[in-house]
Amino acid sequence: MERIELSVSGMHCAACVTRVERAIRSVPGVVEADVGLATESARVAFSGTPDVPGVQEAVRKAGYQAEPVLRPEALFREREQEREHEYARLLRRFGWGAVLALPVLLIGHADRFLFPSITHEGMRSLWALSGFLTVPHLVYVGRGFFTRAWSALLRREANMDTLVALGTGSAWLYSTAVVAAPGLFPAGTAHPFYEATAVVITLVVLGQALESRARGRTSRALHRLMDLRPQTARVLRDGVEVEIAAADVVVGDLVVVRPGEKVPVDGTVAEGRSAVDESMITGESLPVEKVVGDAVVGGTLNRSGSFRFNATRVGKDTVLARIVQMVREAQASKPPIQKLVDQVAGVFVPTVIGIALVAFTVWYVFGPEPRLNFAVVIAVSVLVIACPCALGLATPISIIVAVGKAAEAGVLVREASALQAAGRVDVVVLDKTGTVTEGKPALTDLVPLGGPSADEVLDWAAAVEQGSEHPVAGAVVEAAHVRGRALLVATEFEAHAGQGVTALVAGRTVAIGSEAFLEGRGVDTRGSREVVARLSEEGKSPMLVARGTDLVGALAVADPVRADARAQVARLRRLGCEVVLLTGDHERTAAAVARQVGIERVIARVLPEEKAARIAELQAGGKRVMMVGDGVNDAPALARADVGVAMGGGTDVAMETADLTLMGGSLRGVGDAIELSRATVRNVRQNLVGAFLYNVLGIPVAAGVLYPFFGILLSPMIAGAAMAFSSVTVVANANRLRGFRPS
Repeated sequence: MERIELSVSGMHCAACVTRVERAIRSVPGVVEADVGLATESARVAFSGTPDVPGVQEAVRKAGYQAEPVLRPEALFREREQEREHEYARLLRRFGWGAVLALPVLLIGHADRFLFPSITHEGMRSLWALSGFLTVPHLVYVGRGFFTRAWSALLRREANMDTLVALGTGSAWLYSTAVVAAPGLFPAGTAHPFYEATAVVITLVVLGQALESRARGRTSRALHRLMDLRPQTARVLRDGVEVEIAAADVVVGDLVVVRPGEKVPVDGTVAEGRSAVDESMITGESLPVEKVVGDAVVGGTLNRSGSFRFNATRVGKDTVLARIVQMVREAQASKPPIQKLVDQVAGVFVPTVIGIALVAFTVWYVFGPEPRLNFAVVIAVSVLVIACPCALGLATPISIIVAVGKAAEAGVLVREASALQAAGRVDVVVLDKTGTVTEGKPALTDLVPLGGPSADEVLDWAAAVEQGSEHPVAGAVVEAAHVRGRALLVATEFEAHAGQGVTALVAGRTVAIGSEAFLEGRGVDTRGSREVVARLSEEGKSPMLVARGTDLVGALAVADPVRADARAQVARLRRLGCEVVLLTGDHERTAAAVARQVGIERVIARVLPEEKAARIAELQAGGKRVMMVGDGVNDAPALARADVGVAMGGGTDVAMETADLTLMGGSLRGVGDAIELSRATVRNVRQNLVGAFLYNVLGIPVAAGVLYPFFGILLSPMIAGAAMAFSSVTVVANANRLRGFRPS
């Protein structure tokens, strides 16, 4: 499928979202369409070549505007500016609305509070003034509701603006008829309520302003990510250092980074060494040592030392640019619960109009005098209180905030559906190599046997192993470097396939290898058997070191477990998840690693193509499974799991297949994702319960069901305030997720 993203303008409620989605799906070739109210965007998938003009035309006919997103970050900045302007415009309209509504409100109750003895004719004059004052109020403050409602009517559709325009317009027309021709109404019933029109419009505009402001705040995490990227870079061109825009760096450029500067693009260190703060990618606060050959990521901060690196990824291909894109896409995607809400919203507005008509009829036929007055008030209250703004914002606002929080914690969310599903998993399956372990061998044990010291044994072993390219040899040499040992010179290096290696060091032959290999060279290995057995039981790979025919020591190399693996496994259990270790390694090594980190269930000797089948077996038992892996061989299992999680240090294939990506080298992100998912789903449910409860309770009260029993009748003004308050409450509750802190 080919996918495109469009910016959609003109949407105001959940009904708008449903209408735009329906219009886009009507275009031939469209397979999927996800429209986001909070992000004001549409993600469209085509089965063939994307028909962008066709989609734009369909959206235009639905009453909205759509433009393809060619430069996402530029569009994001423009949107932020537009929201600021929109907030200022709505706030200005609210200010004028309040100024114009105050005298109308006072006049509406003048006979009760200001002029108790005023005549009916005197009140009629004040009412006429009130009606005159509401005209500029309708034309300036409430203009948008009426123009958008008229456009919807021409398309034979209804939306939030339809409800507001119908409610306030009906109230104004009724009031004007009362003032202009009171004889048409029964005696004592000709009482206008212009104040309802003025105050309702003012309050709804205030609600929109506050909502616009709060929606703008939800994208702060994305702002922070985008601001991490440096604007300039210092590169070597023809042997001369020149400063250019970071966007102009090309692959292969030699880039110079000094202390305190940010790395402008991704690359590989070519000269020098330094400590780089990678917390913006990994969440780890400790700087990471960088030497020649190490990878550096654009946006990270060089703490100390200068270095030069070759640019390998620039522009939209850098890690930071990909993170920003993934966060944007995740914020625009929808969890299953939101799709259900959109379907409900699609029939909500017509249903409300029907309820308002029924309520009007019932009150006009059976209500007390003045019946018409009561009927109009009831119908207006129902129309105003039922606006589905809160319903449309309940889910997307929470998702946007949660995806931003996840990115700040080093967890990249590909789809909002994964954020909903992560909190419901029963089993977390962990790949061993590169996930539970570091993914590269290291020298874990050094046991001297006989007279020489541990340092001497390491010196001889490292001297021999520096001639080998085997990963185990690299682990021994690296251990010598870490301990600050100077490498001795070795000659006559020889590798004996599958057995060991030998070389001449300081005039004597040093042999490293298996028990059988050394015994074949005349070395007595009986003194090492207890040590070798213990190291093997721990899942390590033991090697013996001999100098001439003297056994001098034993080495063990293993892939060490991650420092916090045991604590994170315990945390997953506290969260109610069963933890399973899945590996292609043999049972003894897998069992040893499992013991170290506290995992009880181990599935070992699994071929890469069998991993997905093992995930399916767990799912067949009714379990919801999260798979965590880092390699190409994990990709099928990541795709098969209910939630796939890739380690950020793993392969691109794993990261492209997974639903979540952990940018750090720690399993901490797995627990963070589960906790954040549960907090997000809880927040969404609170929003939806609040929004639905508001409408379920508010509409009957507005329709007057409590009046026969308790004499309670809802004023249109109170209905307008309640409608505005419901949207603001939903957005404020969603923003509580900003304070989320994992355990």
